[in-house]
Amino acid sequence: TICNMENIDPMGVHTGDSIVVAPSQTLSDRDYHLLRSASINIIRSLGIEGGCNVQFALPPGPLVADAFGQSSVDRSAYYVIEVNPRVSRSSALASKATGYPIARVAAKIAVGRTLDEIPNAVTGKTKAAFEPSLDYCVVKIPRWPFDKFASGDRRLGTQMKATGETMAIDRTFEAALQKAVRSLETDQRRLLWEDRSWSTGNGSGNGSVPTEPNDQRIWALMASLRRGMSPDDLSRRTGIDPWFTNKLYNLVHMERRLLQEPLTPALMRTAKRLGFSDDYIGTLADRLPEQVRDLRQFWGLRPVYKMVDTCAAEFAAETPYFYSSYEQENEAEPGTGRKAVVIGSGPIRIGQGIEFDYCSVHASWALRDEGADAIMVNSNPETVSTDFDTSDRLYFEPLDEESLRDILENENSSTSPDGGAAEVVVQFGGQTAINLADPLHRTGAPILGSSSDTIDMAEDRHRFEDFLNRLGIPQPPGAAISSVEAGLNVAQSIGYPVLVRPSYVLGGRAMEIVHNATELVRYVANAVEAAPGRPILIDKYLEGMEVEVDAICDGEQVLIPGVMEHIERAGVHSGDSMAVYPAPSLTPAQREAIIDYTIRIGLGLQVKGLMNIQYVVLQPPDSEERDKADPLVYVLEVNPRASRTVPFLSKITGVSMVQVATRIMMGRSLREQGYSTGLWPAGDIVAIKAPVFSMSKLTGVDTFLGPEMKSTGEVMGIDHTLGPALAKALLASDMMLPPKGKVLLSIADRDKAEALDIIRLFSSLSYELFATQGTADMVRAIGLPVTAVAKAGQGTPDIVDIIQDGTVDVVVNTLTGHRTPLRDGFQIRRAAAERRIPCFTSLDTARATVDALVNGPLNVSVKPLRSYLESRPA
Repeated sequence: TICNMENIDPMGVHTGDSIVVAPSQTLSDRDYHLLRSASINIIRSLGIEGGCNVQFALPPGPLVADAFGQSSVDRSAYYVIEVNPRVSRSSALASKATGYPIARVAAKIAVGRTLDEIPNAVTGKTKAAFEPSLDYCVVKIPRWPFDKFASGDRRLGTQMKATGETMAIDRTFEAALQKAVRSLETDQRRLLWEDRSWSTGNGSGNGSVPTEPNDQRIWALMASLRRGMSPDDLSRRTGIDPWFTNKLYNLVHMERRLLQEPLTPALMRTAKRLGFSDDYIGTLADRLPEQVRDLRQFWGLRPVYKMVDTCAAEFAAETPYFYSSYEQENEAEPGTGRKAVVIGSGPIRIGQGIEFDYCSVHASWALRDEGADAIMVNSNPETVSTDFDTSDRLYFEPLDEESLRDILENENSSTSPDGGAAEVVVQFGGQTAINLADPLHRTGAPILGSSSDTIDMAEDRHRFEDFLNRLGIPQPPGAAISSVEAGLNVAQSIGYPVLVRPSYVLGGRAMEIVHNATELVRYVANAVEAAPGRPILIDKYLEGMEVEVDAICDGEQVLIPGVMEHIERAGVHSGDSMAVYPAPSLTPAQREAIIDYTIRIGLGLQVKGLMNIQYVVLQPPDSEERDKADPLVYVLEVNPRASRTVPFLSKITGVSMVQVATRIMMGRSLREQGYSTGLWPAGDIVAIKAPVFSMSKLTGVDTFLGPEMKSTGEVMGIDHTLGPALAKALLASDMMLPPKGKVLLSIADRDKAEALDIIRLFSSLSYELFATQGTADMVRAIGLPVTAVAKAGQGTPDIVDIIQDGTVDVVVNTLTGHRTPLRDGFQIRRAAAERRIPCFTSLDTARATVDALVNGPLNVSVKPLRSYLESRPA
């Protein structure tokens, strides 16, 4: 048995949505051995060889049982919930929690090795049959998407809703919990956070704090304890074991001490051992975070780093895998020679996913190839970047300023003459790492690659606007504002519709297309909340073709591995768009303009490494005039970092973009690596990146596509022509249509004319047409048969009924109203999501999908990726 883990939430909450603690804190020795024996008996009886996960339910302790009317409790009456005869999400967590590589060992068992024959790669001395022993506590907290989907049903149950998770390690539960909360990278980075809707209470209860299972429950539990509820009463109310509620009360008690007592070395040390951050302590003790840091360093209070060794220090470990703790002995002695700290991207969430783990891992490999020590910092147990052998040294820590500064101080504390300062790599961890560039630079940390000034120039609207003006590169008119009045003036000047977005955010958070002053006033407040203290960007919304470029610059040359065209026009977030490589619709003049602008921007910013640029191209209405017209190419934004399309482009072009960029950071130019300025030649291939959504699992969330990203992943289709490549991508994303069937059409008035060709295509494919009344009238007017369907609640069957009963196979529903969709449209989209049938809210996507149905099944090829790459010109 590798690890015993315990969910804090009682039964009824999916384990993926529960806070998990390892090892279990409330099991008695008798309980543990009982469950261990049961697990072994199950595995032997099923004949399982390899990884296996067993989930149990135990009756609650007496205190909780009384609340449910159980007078006596037999803890030996356990229940088996499920057995997964494979590795699972819990296996990844257990591997990172213990340092025991479960999947690696399972793979070796699969080819005939036995546990006593497989070496333990962590200790280098024991065998895989040696069971891990932990002398620390691990806490996992899920990362939910409700910061993106405020309208979603936040209640937790048997249907998992989290998109990712974060893990933290420390000597105590309290400290590990607080680290995990800091790692979530939401507005709730401290347990001090409370929702504005919770009342203050009267000191005798918990006021109106909701403690039922939801994504805010841990903060609600803390709020209840602050309002005077006892740990035992809280356990009776929630079903959570008193061990946990008493531990939470320890934190509330320390909050009160920090509020009431003078800050002394002893009090500071106690607070730090309980996991209180400098920022948290400063808020309670009425000091700035930097003052708290200076004080604790003056008092000699610095974290030490302990090793995850699988054996509670019984044997010396060979694997440098560390966590911080406020104790005495430091087991992470700094190395000598050149070293670089790669900042990861934290928990997977919408807008920042596994693509940045790919980038971090490839950066680590490239650093090692260049002779530097690669030091990885991340908090995500699901990623390859937190495997113990991906880097030379791994720190499992929150990705915030305090943790990174402590790690850098530890790495730079060598007294050896060869012990140089650790450089910091921020390009590969998404917006998380980029946002740390400036605070780390201000503390004197050397940033490897693009400078902090380059990053700021690309992110700061005023500076970037001036930069493009100096280069003579067009961009949509707009401005950065900090008040509603300024926003109204800018919008009036440039004309509606406008795109409103906060700066320094990822995934289009709080980004909206607004069409009038009323909408603008309402959504400026959203932008301020998403990025407090940052300027709000207002741009003229240009409805054209969106084009995306990833490039690599060494300060003297700019390599462009590929230009991608989005199928959906500008206004749909790039993460939710289908991207086509190479861009098929660009005229030669537009392609040359994009290449020229990309090179000038890279050299002008003095980028050292990766950058991503998004353009909008306005196409003349007459296709015959396109080659003669001006290019009409505008820069939307420049991101001086890796983007989500870097893995996609790297795979289809054969250019290992991250490794090339990392070598540039280490001092090797593009020319030295065999590359030159310009566009990398495309082979005889077409590749499609298509988004994948999880809407069926998120009740109450609208599925329409807009500027704010909603997809949770992506797939790739590759072939020699567009149709088969698109068909493969749609099949992989579960969006491919059946050869014939029935389609429900509900088209907004402004889209009706554009939808006519798509409707005719459906009819030509022998699809039976159903439509809401207004759309049905239009379909009849062009001479096609159609069945009119009543609006929701206005007849039987209505539009929702024919989706839910399986009458229709696909829905095309464009948005009626601007930012506030009509209820009928919302019900249509939700019914389709829950029925798991394709629902297109963008006519561009619908058209491409129908085209794939017509052309895709023809000439489909199936061969290894390497074979496709061989068609690229030398």
